[in-house]
Amino acid sequence: MIADVRGEGIPLIAVHGFGVDHRIMLPLEGWVPERGWRRVYLDLPWAEGAEDTGEKTSREVADRVLAEVRQIADGGPFAIIGNSYGAMVARHVAHTLAEQCAGLATLAGAFELDRTKRILPPREVVLRDAAVLALAGDARNEFEEMAVVHTEQALRYFERYALPGIRGASLRVLARLNASYTDAYAPELGATGPFRAPALHVFGRQDHVVGFADAFPFTEHYVRGTFAVLDRAGHNVHLEQPEAVGGLVRDWLERALSVVSAV
Repeated sequence: MIADVRGEGIPLIAVHGFGVDHRIMLPLEGWVPERGWRRVYLDLPWAEGAEDTGEKTSREVADRVLAEVRQIADGGPFAIIGNSYGAMVARHVAHTLAEQCAGLATLAGAFELDRTKRILPPREVVLRDAAVLALAGDARNEFEEMAVVHTEQALRYFERYALPGIRGASLRVLARLNASYTDAYAPELGATGPFRAPALHVFGRQDHVVGFADAFPFTEHYVRGTFAVLDRAGHNVHLEQPEAVGGLVRDWLERALSVVSAV
């Protein structure tokens, strides 16, 4: 399940979304301080080259990641960040290991897994640019499906961080898990109390895939949580607004590190 490990220090575990792989989380490398954090990138069962261990439900996937994190953290502190579907997984881990978890962050997090119940904004492209779409070549369909802003930077980030995972994903594994994808699972509902470590939840204002409004009922659950909804950003919020997201992530990591230092 571990796809890549970089740096030294407290484990910072990154969990990607549905249908992509760990590479979509690699922009973290530009946001994490040089010292203090050992970045551990996970690949979920559908990722190219990952082992398929037969999970059939989202809860089973989350429990498998939980077991992996227990081994990685080895009883010590850690932080975890999840993107989209991976946000549900990260929240499950953070709530289960709340005494160890120094921080939780989500990017375009799916707070409502049942697609029929999500509160979504209408599909909107804020910045259209035919020249950028032409540059996309054979990646145009995949890029255009998600892109909210047609800029060359957003395209290059998509090609580098998202497209390889999309094209390498196992359709067989995705189909098996998709059959039970809409089974609702909100880790907060089973928690014994609010999450007290520093938290960050970042959303795209134009995210037509998971939206942002479904997270609002949980704001009181994160007593040290920052909730940010960024304009000119969709489901690939951290690829379309890397500077803004990077600043928020750095702030979150500083807050999380202060918790560890105070112990």
